[in-house]
Amino acid sequence: MKIQFLYVGLALSLFIACKQEPAEVSSLANYQGDETYTVILGSTAVGHLKTHTVGDTIQIDYDYKNNGRGPTMKETIVLNKSGFPVQWNITGNTTFGNSVNEEYSLKESTASWSDATGSGNATVANALWYVNQSGSPYSAILTARSLLKSPDFSADVLPAGKLQLTEMEKTSVTVDTTTIDLTTYALSGADMNPSYFIADNDMRLFAVITPRFVLVREGFEAKEKELRAYAEKYSTERFESLQKKYAHNYGKKVRIANVKIFDPNTLSLTPLSSVLVDGDRIVSIDAPDTTGEDEVVIDGANGTLVAGMYEMHAHTGDEGALLNVLAGVTSFRDMGNNNEVLNDLTKRIDEGILAGPRVHRLGFIEGKSKYSANNGMLVASEEEALAAVDRYHDMDFYGVKLYNSMNGDWAPAIVKRAHEHGMFVCGHVPAFSNANAMLRAGFDEMTHINQTMLGWVLEPDEDTRTLLRLTALKRFPDLDLNSPKVQETMDLFVRNKTAIDPTLAIHEVLMKSRNGEVWEGTKDYIDHMPPNTQREFKIAMADVASPEDDKAYREGYDKIVEALKMMKEKGIFIVPGTDLGGAFFYHRELELYQQLGYTPAELLKLATYDMAQYMGDEDLGSIAPGKLADFFLVPENPVNDIKAIKTISMVSKGGTFYYPSEIYPAFGISPFTDIPEVKE
Repeated sequence: MKIQFLYVGLALSLFIACKQEPAEVSSLANYQGDETYTVILGSTAVGHLKTHTVGDTIQIDYDYKNNGRGPTMKETIVLNKSGFPVQWNITGNTTFGNSVNEEYSLKESTASWSDATGSGNATVANALWYVNQSGSPYSAILTARSLLKSPDFSADVLPAGKLQLTEMEKTSVTVDTTTIDLTTYALSGADMNPSYFIADNDMRLFAVITPRFVLVREGFEAKEKELRAYAEKYSTERFESLQKKYAHNYGKKVRIANVKIFDPNTLSLTPLSSVLVDGDRIVSIDAPDTTGEDEVVIDGANGTLVAGMYEMHAHTGDEGALLNVLAGVTSFRDMGNNNEVLNDLTKRIDEGILAGPRVHRLGFIEGKSKYSANNGMLVASEEEALAAVDRYHDMDFYGVKLYNSMNGDWAPAIVKRAHEHGMFVCGHVPAFSNANAMLRAGFDEMTHINQTMLGWVLEPDEDTRTLLRLTALKRFPDLDLNSPKVQETMDLFVRNKTAIDPTLAIHEVLMKSRNGEVWEGTKDYIDHMPPNTQREFKIAMADVASPEDDKAYREGYDKIVEALKMMKEKGIFIVPGTDLGGAFFYHRELELYQQLGYTPAELLKLATYDMAQYMGDEDLGSIAPGKLADFFLVPENPVNDIKAIKTISMVSKGGTFYYPSEIYPAFGISPFTDIPEVKE
């Protein structure tokens, strides 16, 4: 169910401020004809982008499918003689099925647009290029051609913001006897992180790149890994630079003075104290005004110190790693990734080159089908699945996660092999199976609450490898949670002591977000976000095509909450994770659990101490002498109001100190609170 917020840069369509000057020939005179590109995810071709250019008009066909879902877009762009759009139409469907009908036009001095958030217009003296919501990656090259004509390669954009083009490096690729000279570029300013693309010497698009996704010119697919490495390098360089600039390693003992400490054993705050850190460990807890020789003193100003939290449904990446640390999330459980990328990333985090949480790795095992999620290890038989378990054990993964295209009949043998290795097992419910079968197979934990509940509403032949696993949530309102079929599943959870990783926040977004309305879970911080991110938080995820759909999804979400509340009352262990990238969404996940009957203090304990115990991390989960110095500081009291964790002023991860308000501007985020006073 992963929502790919990291791919915002792939849909970048940005229109640059520049004075229009008359020209006698089309700005596309050198770009007539057809171009074809292949979309590659996890080294597997999953779709295409095709362009057809005649005169001043570009027709674009963009479609890819991974994990049974993906965008389908048609675009028509009409440029004026100077190369700026005067008309742009985008139609199709987003990854999760929301219908797209977006328009932009420029008529004389009036620019107007309409997207999923509503309509807008502006009077402009010069043509202002516009950041669209749903377009394909192709517009990056149109943007770059214009930006290269700007003196500083930057310009203001609509609806808001400023875009910067940066040349990264010259390179080339060779296939057979054909060599193409290329230039790599970064586009930044529209969102929290830059996006990267590659052009040839004629400023034709060659590739759009991220650490996982590559769109590349047809005929050069074999270079996918080489091209992806550029994105990995640029992202790493960006975050290495941020680490060098903002990670504070003081080289002496550090005392956090005048703080109350959350105690998970008493579910309360201690009296005012001070906490002394030496290296990566907590040395002592002392009186609030204690001082020692040659200490750095951070004034906690009567705030609250809480142990670092665990995001239990993460998919680790450079871009989210630092943001999670700044949000007080100092430990991750990675639920499936590109193994090569993950290994390199965790190594750099462990070495202190990059900021990021401590990572516990689950090995992703997926069955081969046309709906496969191209991640981890793909297998075509039970023997291959067992071999994958063995390989993950040899690579020191703590467990495995099974996915949708897996044959459910293989689950008992896979679980048996994993448990023989002392490994943990969790996952989705494989297509054409149900939660009961996975519980009987011995799953230690079920992933996503919808995966369990679908077994109560689907027919045996319905295929959950498609968007049905999301759209069928409209059937939940009619569920009788006291019915025998529901209670049978609940009893299996209890009998087998199986936990549930519900990812409630993603279900809230999926079932309750509506076009033009701010997502409920972002209302406390949306005004702090960059303009394009703010627009993302006003778009529906699902296709809510009728009042009946609206009602069914909302009531279906209420039924999910009711089911989770029942699980909690039965003693089924609930594991907090988001599958939304964590950080601010992790705060929302905890906040939502109040509907299940948790108090704020119980939620703090769940996110810290309970998760450390669950993961076997005896050195984490609470603030005590001898433990690792993973904790964060908030000005207010989160025991009274869990929302207090949304305003973090300081984070320590193993004795490296970060001040979020110092770092957030690098992401285009307005700070939430003051930086503590530090005496060195």
